[in-house]
Amino acid sequence: MRILIEEHQYNVADIKDILHGIDALENVEGKVSIQYVGYYYNAVLQDCVFILPKVLLNDKAELVFGKYRPEDVINLNENNPLSPTERNFIYKFAVWIYRAIVVYKNSKEGNSEIVYHRHIAQIGKGYRRLSNTYLDILLSLIQFNKDNRNFFFTIVKNLHSGMNKINWTRTISTTTAIVQNGQPIYLNPVNKKRQINFDEELLVIFFSILNYIGDEFGFPKNIVCQFQLITGKRFETYRKGFGTRRLQQIKYKYFSDKALQLWQLCYAFFDETRQIFITTEKREYLLVKSFYIVFEAIIDELVGDNPLPDGMEKQQEDGKIVDHLFTARSLIDSEEKQTYYIGDSKYYKIGHPVGEEAVYKQYTYARNVIQKNLDIFNDGGQPSSGVKLRDDVTEGYNIIPNFFISAKLNEELNYADDGIEKTDRQSNKHKKLQFENRLFDRDTLLVFHYDVNFLFVLSLYARNNALQKVEWKTKVRDKFRKEIQEWLQQDYDFYAMRARPGVNGEEYIKHNFKNVIGKVYAPFKDEKTYSLALDKKDPEGNNNVIKTELSEFFYIEPCRLGQNPEEVLPTVAVFDAVKPADNDLALCVTKEGIHFDNAVEKMKKIGKLGIALNMNGATLQLVEGFTAAKYLIIHNKSDKYAAFFVDGKGPRLVSANEMTDMVTTKKGASIYLVYNAELNIIPAFGELDFSPITKSGDSYSPHLLSIKSLIKRTD
Repeated sequence: MRILIEEHQYNVADIKDILHGIDALENVEGKVSIQYVGYYYNAVLQDCVFILPKVLLNDKAELVFGKYRPEDVINLNENNPLSPTERNFIYKFAVWIYRAIVVYKNSKEGNSEIVYHRHIAQIGKGYRRLSNTYLDILLSLIQFNKDNRNFFFTIVKNLHSGMNKINWTRTISTTTAIVQNGQPIYLNPVNKKRQINFDEELLVIFFSILNYIGDEFGFPKNIVCQFQLITGKRFETYRKGFGTRRLQQIKYKYFSDKALQLWQLCYAFFDETRQIFITTEKREYLLVKSFYIVFEAIIDELVGDNPLPDGMEKQQEDGKIVDHLFTARSLIDSEEKQTYYIGDSKYYKIGHPVGEEAVYKQYTYARNVIQKNLDIFNDGGQPSSGVKLRDDVTEGYNIIPNFFISAKLNEELNYADDGIEKTDRQSNKHKKLQFENRLFDRDTLLVFHYDVNFLFVLSLYARNNALQKVEWKTKVRDKFRKEIQEWLQQDYDFYAMRARPGVNGEEYIKHNFKNVIGKVYAPFKDEKTYSLALDKKDPEGNNNVIKTELSEFFYIEPCRLGQNPEEVLPTVAVFDAVKPADNDLALCVTKEGIHFDNAVEKMKKIGKLGIALNMNGATLQLVEGFTAAKYLIIHNKSDKYAAFFVDGKGPRLVSANEMTDMVTTKKGASIYLVYNAELNIIPAFGELDFSPITKSGDSYSPHLLSIKSLIKRTD
């Protein structure tokens, strides 16, 4: 076997004989690099040549397995430097590459223009190759199965012919007959006994091999005879040495050419290094040019959605082509809400960094996807995926997980390592933003970078087992989500928010829009529960101020990404908003500083406000119209206030001894006019102007004003 590495620059003198029979090469200053991946037969050398993907090379030293120059492994027939493990890996790896190309070629998405395929080797009488690969053996086994169906059926027919016939000679000589009416009757006739049949054993071994390579590599089985096959641990004992020993024991039981060919093939499979006769055409190859396209197809098959969600196309309107796009659970919501995940495959040598241009393109992909989602809603439609990136209340945008996937080579050459890990290249996380500390902003774009075990995804794709692919797709999507969540939580503090009783959260966000834009988003099923994200670096220097101000109107509790907010937030009753009429009256009470905070907090819990009244002799002094107030407003003479609804219900006179737990305008009064607020109804006032009170000369006394007189003018 000869080994070449894709895109490695060889000296022409080192490989000119090996390149016989292949063209379309690049010649760079006396160097030759091969732009293919795959397999071809060199008729001059009478040997097969495998061109392996460049992911076997590290980026800086250009070493295979991190220790061999590509020139040192060109000819594995002479001075082979590989260890037995590495040598076995190369033989098996060539099979996986072959299978991946075949699956890609046969897929609907396969680009036939980059695949070059011509007849593959068959066993038969002909020239002996210098060496034969594991792939040669497997393909020869499969071809033998296709070409010799009649041979198999003939053996099976002969095996079972006459099995139930009576052996009269043995019956008469060994058993006693009963004579009845002059006729002997034998009660226990002797049938022909079945002897060990070595033809059948050879077929069992052969079909067991086909079954194994079908399960292991995804080759079609096409087993036509129903024998009890050797499987599982028992077949492993055959692979570990018993197979060659047993075949040696039955070798001289065969005389026909077909049986000998079959024995030779089975023995070659278990021996793996044994030379066999191969009939080979001069032009035999399976090659793919631009293997990065195949790698993209592998990752898209195992990660992406096909077709793309919501009518999106891989080629975006600005000409950019996105590799992978799918919908999965949002990073924030713990239940059902979905978001888009955008991925890009990077087919590099091991350790090769991602360039700035690629990162910028990834940002552009996300912008295009955001705009496409907005267009669906702007046109009056609804996306079939249910994804809505923009929240109309907060005007924030959901986080779009955006990522690169590069290939890495498992150090133990282990195909079973199915993990995706954060890359150890120069940078594994990129962020672009317009405004600091606004994670939920359209212009805050994140790109994460992962490495995937190339051997695992190659084998999974090549095996082409639908169930295994679906299982891994589910697993890897969940891992993407968890990994990105962990990364974000290293940079941001996340909280769940819910309005306190008597507070209209939506109105508050609208009136304080500039303070919370990009920091607050409504990602949950309960749209009145919000997520707050604050950059741990506190670039604006006001994280504590924001939390303090929000805490006056919202319950705010730490809530990890993906955690159910109901686990951390207190239960709050469902509120109804009421919009006042201009002529409705509001009773305004002034409180400042800590007294304002305490009064609002107590009012939200108790819902009772007492207006202190004066007793003048036997006369109770009441302010005219106080009983007609429909709303209560506690304010601090500026723009800070809390409003409560009483629905015009008449207050009642209560002595100080009767009602001790309430908000009062003045302590020590003997009698109060007490209002009971409806805490489950929220007045929707908007911005109010308290200057009519502050300019009255008596701003600390209760004032009864119409809503119209309090509405802040915008002109």
